[in-house]
Amino acid sequence: MFPWFWFSVIMEVIILAPYFWSLEHTKLQQRFGLEKGMKIGALLGLISGWGFFIFLFGIWLSPQPRFVLPILQDQSLVVPTINFKIPFIHLIIFLPIIIIVLWISLKGVLEVTLKVAETHRAEKVITTGVYSVVRHPQYVGALLAHLGISILLSALYALLLTPFLGIYIYLISWKEEKELINEFGKEYEDYRKMVPMFIPRIDL
Repeated sequence: MFPWFWFSVIMEVIILAPYFWSLEHTKLQQRFGLEKGMKIGALLGLISGWGFFIFLFGIWLSPQPRFVLPILQDQSLVVPTINFKIPFIHLIIFLPIIIIVLWISLKGVLEVTLKVAETHRAEKVITTGVYSVVRHPQYVGALLAHLGISILLSALYALLLTPFLGIYIYLISWKEEKELINEFGKEYEDYRKMVPMFIPRIDL
């Protein structure tokens, strides 16, 4: 029906396994030794981390039904060369979302370092900056990016996949936290009690 879309979805599910394995630092080191275990974990982290985003692009860009929000329907921006129409209302919704995504994601990567973001191996518990607002800013950014890009490209199936992606990101975050508790113990437990997982706490 829409082979590239479903291929990307299936691959996104498949890379969940290496993502989980990349987080099991202690088990990998016990099985393969300290140095080899660290290398295997880092490689699995790189493959699954970049794979997550590559297959998201597949979901966004694959042929699928298009939708237009029922506001300013006749106003569109035409992308030259590929003759792709972007409804203005979709662009207006996308821009603030992508600005928030870039800010959250860049701040998150800068605070944990690119190495930690790629290999999924935390060196310490970060509790400052965006990590003092939510425990998983980069995943919040990924989910918002998916929502924004799906709207920008009028990609109906990608948009309908948003709840699935939310569950997917929750599972990754749950596994990460399980391993972080194993590694950092009470320090990470205390951090979990203070800072919400995804939705910032609003004190009135």
